[in-house]
Amino acid sequence: MNIRETWARFLALMRSEWRQLTTVKTSDRRWQMPFGAAVAAGLPLMAGAWFGRLDHGLIASLGGLAFVYMPRTPLHHRMVWLMACAFGMTACHALGVMSYFFPPLIVLLLAFTTVLATMVLRFYGVGPPGSMFFVMSAAIAAYTPGELAEIPLRVGLFAMGGLCAILVAFFYSVHTLRVRAPEPVAPLPAATFDYVVLDSVVIGAFVAMALALAQALQLERPYWVPVSCLAVMQEMSLRAVWNKQLQRIAGTGIGVLLSMGLLALPLGHWGVALSMTVLTFLIETLVVRHYGLAVVFITPLTLLLAEASGIGGNSPAIMLEARFFDTLLGCLFGLLGGACLHSVGFRNFFGGLLRRLIPKRLTP
Repeated sequence: MNIRETWARFLALMRSEWRQLTTVKTSDRRWQMPFGAAVAAGLPLMAGAWFGRLDHGLIASLGGLAFVYMPRTPLHHRMVWLMACAFGMTACHALGVMSYFFPPLIVLLLAFTTVLATMVLRFYGVGPPGSMFFVMSAAIAAYTPGELAEIPLRVGLFAMGGLCAILVAFFYSVHTLRVRAPEPVAPLPAATFDYVVLDSVVIGAFVAMALALAQALQLERPYWVPVSCLAVMQEMSLRAVWNKQLQRIAGTGIGVLLSMGLLALPLGHWGVALSMTVLTFLIETLVVRHYGLAVVFITPLTLLLAEASGIGGNSPAIMLEARFFDTLLGCLFGLLGGACLHSVGFRNFFGGLLRRLIPKRLTP
């Protein structure tokens, strides 16, 4: 093969990659759903701004993210489903809050949370964002400073945010079901060992290793490394994993530039609350169409979370640099995990080992 043919093949590969990265998907998601998500996450923030306790509003706002797990099923089913998700996220957050007081156990507890949440959500056929917000709720809580006596308060605030999401979802559903018929409740998918157990354990192991690496590097906000790793690894094919890690890295890079301007503004409590509400609306509008575009707005949202909660006291420039490095490290680790997860040889070896460790009566 001569140089010209090699160059032509390289250009064709680059064009193919560019199409993969820039393709915008079609979606039938109406604006009311992103608006509902923004209200569910934004109301706690505005309440916190009103009472001068934005830190409390941020905790409740995390609970409000349960809104995104609402299915399109009949009202009775979607409300029960959403209440179960809100309870599960609250349990994960409570585990994260308690783990803050046992630093040597944080990695193990986050691995346990990731494995258990992923298993349960896969067993019940929950689609994107999967266990993302369950694990993120635990990870952020595990690194948020606090006192032992504040545990009930923080867990209660998170639960109130979940309750807010349920109430917003109820009124949203009453409105939308008038104009769009609900989808039938789908039967549970086949709970195979590989899909439910093997995948969950592998994902949990790589999330734990990503967090351990972040701690070893003494990163200020190590939780963003495992969160980025999980976001990439959840994809159903190696091609999708590759695309998502590229989109997340590129989107974070552009989002850092947007964050520079946003953090330079004298926002105040109300400015932060309103900015995060608008960003949530944009994210939920874009994420089903193009993940990379959504990450552009996820980056300033997460930075506002960190800045407003008072975790760390570095300058915005240092925060932005750290955020990009955390994302890059997490995505690369997620790509490695995805390669293992979708490797036939690795799955056969690790799956066989896992089956020997689990009693036969518990495996299909």
